[in-house]
Amino acid sequence: MNEHAGSDDGPKDAASYFGEEVKALRQSLGLSQGEFAVELRYNQGQVSKVESGSVMASESFAKAMDRVAGTPGVYLRLRNKLAKRGIPDWFAPYVALEKKAAVVKMFHPTLLPGLVQTRAYAEEVLRAGRPTNFADLIRVRMERQEVLTRDEAPARLWLILNESVLRNPVGDAEIMRAQLQQIHELAETPRHRVQIIPRSRVNNLVVSPFGLLNFEDEPDIAHVDGFPRGFVLSEPTDVSQAQDAYDLLVAKAAPPDETAELINSIVKDCYS
Repeated sequence: MNEHAGSDDGPKDAASYFGEEVKALRQSLGLSQGEFAVELRYNQGQVSKVESGSVMASESFAKAMDRVAGTPGVYLRLRNKLAKRGIPDWFAPYVALEKKAAVVKMFHPTLLPGLVQTRAYAEEVLRAGRPTNFADLIRVRMERQEVLTRDEAPARLWLILNESVLRNPVGDAEIMRAQLQQIHELAETPRHRVQIIPRSRVNNLVVSPFGLLNFEDEPDIAHVDGFPRGFVLSEPTDVSQAQDAYDLLVAKAAPPDETAELINSIVKDCYS
């Protein structure tokens, strides 16, 4: 594989790193992108995106590389190792569980959670922390959202927010309009629930971000976000307390069928 990929002047994000390996393999085989795409059984556009580092290769793409190269598991293992870049060790267990969840319940008092952020909103939030692995953090955040859109059994989302979250500008008005439009679309998607706690109902019940994951065949878990790290809680007592707190937030929030109208009003008041 490409001996220069790990050098100090090499690619700084995982997708670009793997993209260089894809290009190196293709060139070593003496194939054009189109010919390589045929061998992989992918279209040339996808190969181009992976080589350029604009997207991270999927596991099936890496498996196809191993098949063509005759390297059982080598590119798949590399891809999976690189894909974990941008996920702190303490957050990795939650991300793995989130991928399997049937229902994701989330509450955040001050920001839109990463699972529903637009790329531009996420960039504004993450840039503020001046991370050295900014590109990987953005990639991971965007990839996590696939749990809501995957072809097979997409997860249902139940999101509760304080109204102030929608009124708190992150970036410019254009960024906020696009972000609120995305929340509006989620609120109008039948399998999801988005509820807003109006400003008139001061929320002193919960002051930290937290959520619950429900599974088809496994016990539920809770996750509490915090600084400098969050925690996955699996003890039945902890999960029960988290569910009780979430139920109270549901009771305090406006009904889901009022969310879209409230978002429209906030866009008009704050970001038009």
